[in-house]
Amino acid sequence: MDREQISRHAHADHPIAAPLDDNSVRQLLEHGLSRGAERVLDLGCGGGEWLLRALAMHPQVRAEGVDISRSSLAHARQTAQRLGVEDRLVLHHQDAAHFASSHAFDLVLCVGATHAFGGLLPTLAAARKYLAPGGRVLVGDGFWERDPSPEAVELLGELTDLPTTLERVVKDGWTPVHGHISTRRELDDYEWAWTGSLASWALDHPTDPDSAQALETATTHRDQWLRDYRDTLGFVCLVLRPTRD
Repeated sequence: MDREQISRHAHADHPIAAPLDDNSVRQLLEHGLSRGAERVLDLGCGGGEWLLRALAMHPQVRAEGVDISRSSLAHARQTAQRLGVEDRLVLHHQDAAHFASSHAFDLVLCVGATHAFGGLLPTLAAARKYLAPGGRVLVGDGFWERDPSPEAVELLGELTDLPTTLERVVKDGWTPVHGHISTRRELDDYEWAWTGSLASWALDHPTDPDSAQALETATTHRDQWLRDYRDTLGFVCLVLRPTRD
């Protein structure tokens, strides 16, 4: 079972691939879509969950998504057809870091996918290239709530604390106009859904050749979460505007 298949099963009961509940997603989109007629781009869109919500919220929004997963994009197309918004959605199968567009976007999203660009600031540099004058960026990334263990750093990378994260973003030429720090409940709900959905798939398919691997992956992930980073990892989403266009 490859990483893409694992992710699909793990997110079956929590389609937003980040520790956010539906109300938090809605509020972030409302702050990103101030007019309700924007052109939106999601870099690393997965199954298109953010874009589909934006299209359903505002009938004049148009959206594009970029992802390397064919199956995730196929799922996004199917859901768009079911919701009746497929005529306002364009999907691109390619590496988000190499995407190019002939037009600008009013809102650029990258939530939980900053690794595709090598971190938060490189992600913002990429987003800036696509941003129309007066546009906004909605980005989501992890931070350390307290000093991490070496094991947590090895698993999740070189993050910083929240004040330092914001300081770096501001120094990079961005002004936060809204934000959301995931609550403990959102963080725990996401991890329980991730591990539980994957484990449930394995138990429901005991004869599948990937069942044992899926169950082992769920067990390992749960142990790493509880032992290595549950008490140290936070997640923040920021709605940003360029300090100077």
